[in-house]
Amino acid sequence: MIIVTGGAGFIGSCLHKALYKQGRRTVIVDVLQDQGKWQNIAAHPPYMLVTPDELPAFLEGQSEDVGVSRETPFSYFGPVRGAQKVSAIFHLGAISETTARDGDLVWQTNVTLSQYLWRWCAEHQVPFIYASSAATYGAADKAELFRDGLESIDALRPLNLYGWSKQAFDLWVKRTVEAGEQTPPQWAGLKFFNVYGPNEYHKGKMISVVKVKYDELMRGEAVRLFRSDKADIADGQQKRDFIWVGDVVNVMLWLLEHPSVSGLFNCGTGEARSYESLARAVCNAANRPVDIQYIDMPESLKGQYQSFTQADMSSLRDAGYDKPFTSLEDGIAQYINDYLATESPFL
Repeated sequence: MIIVTGGAGFIGSCLHKALYKQGRRTVIVDVLQDQGKWQNIAAHPPYMLVTPDELPAFLEGQSEDVGVSRETPFSYFGPVRGAQKVSAIFHLGAISETTARDGDLVWQTNVTLSQYLWRWCAEHQVPFIYASSAATYGAADKAELFRDGLESIDALRPLNLYGWSKQAFDLWVKRTVEAGEQTPPQWAGLKFFNVYGPNEYHKGKMISVVKVKYDELMRGEAVRLFRSDKADIADGQQKRDFIWVGDVVNVMLWLLEHPSVSGLFNCGTGEARSYESLARAVCNAANRPVDIQYIDMPESLKGQYQSFTQADMSSLRDAGYDKPFTSLEDGIAQYINDYLATESPFL
């Protein structure tokens, strides 16, 4: 049995579908509420759905009590005894808004829970693969500054609370490993760069730029991009490492299949692409004329906006990962033609 926290969210549901297709039994840890997230897993429901509050009790084998607390007519959890059944944990659940302001909530969700799951996996010798973020790189603006690995992270200065929380856990992992404390048999942190693809529709203002630009086109509007807030970068030439969600899933599945690989890894394509290139690719995939309009960057983003990101992928490549990454043009075309332009955009 594999646990996927955040398994009804964007990346988590895409990973869950791949595990489902492999015939693996999964437990999703998430809260569906009324955001429509259930549609992300409608075609591949999990073996069990556990809320984050119920997770510790489930893992500690108090399953029957949790079943009663849900006031269900029968216990979903009764026959399962946590540590005896879990073969891996993918910890993808987090407060991921880069504009988040509640520091206490972000710390409890992004750091304290991660520490608990790390310790549990170490105690029960269960592989632990978790989501870090490229937001940890902060104001880095040169390719050579995007180096992964525990030895490279001390000097990083994230620009927002979300990035800081991910950096805090990475640093905790570093101290734990360097102190020789017990670790999971396999552990891997993945610094996700700009991921796009199906099942992100519940994310509100954190939805990918690809989806936002496509929606603008469908409303008959011009594609709007922020003017640059840096004198040495032209409008539209801000660059990010955009990665297709299918490539992210491939990396996670590869790690699951290679239990000897541990470390803190970048998860991007290794190629920075401009927002102008992205806008053109969206227009072309949607068969619309290229029409780009530049607007002022909101004051709330000035000073917190990463104008350049590019993953150094040498660590993952050196570890043996050899699959190619999808080009921005091919990924956007696949997203639009296979999902956004269809009756059912869900994976």
